[in-house]
Amino acid sequence: MRKPLIVMALESEGQGKLEELGHEVLYCGVGKVNAAYHLTRRLATDSARDRFSHVLNLGSAGSPSFNRGGLVAADRFVQRDMDVTALGFAHGETPFENHPTVITFPKVFERLPHGVCGSGDSFLQTASPIPADIFDMEAYALAKVCLHEQIPFACVKYITDGADGAASTDWENNLKDAAQAFLKLLPRIHKLHASMAEAFPDRG
Repeated sequence: MRKPLIVMALESEGQGKLEELGHEVLYCGVGKVNAAYHLTRRLATDSARDRFSHVLNLGSAGSPSFNRGGLVAADRFVQRDMDVTALGFAHGETPFENHPTVITFPKVFERLPHGVCGSGDSFLQTASPIPADIFDMEAYALAKVCLHEQIPFACVKYITDGADGAASTDWENNLKDAAQAFLKLLPRIHKLHASMAEAFPDRG
């Protein structure tokens, strides 16, 4: 049975615990450009498209809607810092392309709360120009690569902060607990292949 390719921005988010249990983890670095580049490169090598059942993004995020210390799954993704409103495009809309502003993937972690993830190349500490439930810096880019490559994508974030004025301090203080939370998620990851097979029957 194929396993997911787990993608995280930083090694500090996983602390090597997932690798110890046999999972392959791609650390893509911070921000949308790093995320898109490293995932695209990884999928283009070693027949990765066929080796992995899906791409699973795990990482930290801020949220004004969900409590700190919990896991939240994202099934919808927006680019909160895309602003071409001066040319008449909606905030978050990438000009001159046919893809939707909101990228949507099927829900696969049914027992987790779900929300919209707003990604951008800033560490959010004020109100976002685009409404979302959780905020990070990579998930939208990863989701868009998977959309283009027709690869199943899932995303779970550990909430470290409130995406507010105290976000930087809270993130540093709470990041150490993320790895343990992801370890508790592992039984669901093992069962996720069946859910992915139902949502994406051509991947099997």
